[in-house]
Amino acid sequence: MHSGKKIAKVVILSIMGVAFLIGVIWGTMYLWNWLVPTLFNGPVVNIWQTLGLLALSRILFGRWGGGCKHKNSNGPWKHYWKERWANMNAEDREKFKQKLKDKWCYKEESTPAANSGTSNG
Repeated sequence: MHSGKKIAKVVILSIMGVAFLIGVIWGTMYLWNWLVPTLFNGPVVNIWQTLGLLALSRILFGRWGGGCKHKNSNGPWKHYWKERWANMNAEDREKFKQKLKDKWCYKEESTPAANSGTSNG
């Protein structure tokens, strides 16, 4: 009896998901065809072109849901790093900062004097 309820639930949720997706595609197509041809003298799109536009926007701009991908911007490591930073002495902190700069920050190109062992011609 329980497996029958689970199957029914999956079927209902699948139908609702497909209906939602079709609604989003149709709504996007309707808005596009209402605004773009009038405002920008652009083309009228069909449902497949609308699906392609949504897929392209997903590829270019990421999530459709918007907002931050991480719900907790502090992350689960905040406490760990606060404690670790508090236990570091000044020299360790400077080493840590330098490691971060070396890994994530823009590195200046080396000067010709530093590359004196190489020749270009």
